[in-house]
Amino acid sequence: MKAYVLDRYGKGQPLRLTDVPDPLIGSRDVLVAVGATALNQLDSKIRDGEFKALLRYKPPFVLGHDVAGRVIAVGQGVRRFRPGDAVHGRPRDGRIGTFAERIAIDEADLAHKPAGLDMAEAASLPLVALTAWQALVEVAALRAGQKVLIHAGSGGVGTIAIQLATHLGATVATTTSGANADLVRSLGADIVIDYRTQDFAEQLSGYDLVLASLDAKTLERSLTVLKPGGRLISISGPPDPAFAKAQRLNPILRLAMRVLSAGIRRKAKRAGVAYSFLFMRADGDQLAEVDALIEQGAIRPVIDRTFRFGQLNDALAYVDSGRAKGKVVVKLT
Repeated sequence: MKAYVLDRYGKGQPLRLTDVPDPLIGSRDVLVAVGATALNQLDSKIRDGEFKALLRYKPPFVLGHDVAGRVIAVGQGVRRFRPGDAVHGRPRDGRIGTFAERIAIDEADLAHKPAGLDMAEAASLPLVALTAWQALVEVAALRAGQKVLIHAGSGGVGTIAIQLATHLGATVATTTSGANADLVRSLGADIVIDYRTQDFAEQLSGYDLVLASLDAKTLERSLTVLKPGGRLISISGPPDPAFAKAQRLNPILRLAMRVLSAGIRRKAKRAGVAYSFLFMRADGDQLAEVDALIEQGAIRPVIDRTFRFGQLNDALAYVDSGRAKGKVVVKLT
């Protein structure tokens, strides 16, 4: 089959389109013919080598974390899916590889594709939808009447997180450029901060939650908008000791995580708020929860551009530009 392979780590390193062996499926695996895949900042960071210590992929390997497609075959232990089913999902760490014509995925990582979405729309959702769900629902337990600041509201995670927080009944503030203000308002944002002309730290206060995805300076300044007892969740780092423990990292890496996050944890404690790092995980059941909201009309996918499979490196370069609103998708069929 055709697939895009990363031959070596390096910033901006192009992926190589080549022939690779078809995936082998285990007893709990589902073999999916990829109809569409979506690109994420995580793909760029892995390519650049930023996660070599945490995600030990040995080049050459196939990148890609989002998929929608049709089931070709299932392992003998699979009960939830059968050939012909339309599915989507985010394969778990260690088993990524959606930049390919086919991929074998553990059935626990998949959900049935919402009937009202095409393959491109369904492929755009898994990683960002799971990130938003795990941050807002699982970790923060966001409730009606609370206030949340979602940074980078026009990005992949931001566009879904705004909609989910709105559905949960929260008051939503977000940062974005003025050009994207109408988009984030249409998704449910109550307060829009133009980061080019306004300072969110001066405009906002008394918030219960901040979902951060930007640089270290923005992360630190986000502490000032939280009320005592609030929570700061970062999906861009630095990783904290709780994450290191959950990932069962070796003692050296655990120490490194403790040191890297010491500054922000100390400042959060001084401010009376909680800091945590979220590295989302694959979960087909949670994705099905989001899919139910999609079918109710509470959440819709946001796609900036679609590319053909032969243009995947162009699509990755577009993601790297930081200009995408919502998700960038590559279609195979």
